[in-house]
Amino acid sequence: MSNVQEVVEGLVAAWNAHDAEQAQSFYAPDCEEIDVALREPQCGSARIRKLINYYLRAFPDVQVRVDEIVSAGNQAALSWTWHGTHRGRFMNIPPTQRPVTVQGATFITLRNGRIHRVTRVWDVAGLLRSLGLLPEL
Repeated sequence: MSNVQEVVEGLVAAWNAHDAEQAQSFYAPDCEEIDVALREPQCGSARIRKLINYYLRAFPDVQVRVDEIVSAGNQAALSWTWHGTHRGRFMNIPPTQRPVTVQGATFITLRNGRIHRVTRVWDVAGLLRSLGLLPEL
């Protein structure tokens, strides 16, 4: 699979199927993922799978929607929205059973048809507000 839009569609479908193994298959073995919620980049597809499982345990019913995608060559930028219920520990926060909606943007670079680099920027404060941990603005 070499088309960046096909890779994004497949990755989103794997997330929506809650299939961490399938989602991981879109990543190159030496990939790097930067997530604003994490202290350090996640390097290697095994770390990516662990990260995916972490999110899926915390929000087992998560559904991702790509709102917009712009791609050129081997790169894509997408804005997205995901919905889920906080049913597992996340960021050391015990499950609240609250529904959440999170928005963000992801920047993807492919190499040899697989995800080589990802930068994810998302509304962490909005998630914390949804969980009742931050006041409304």
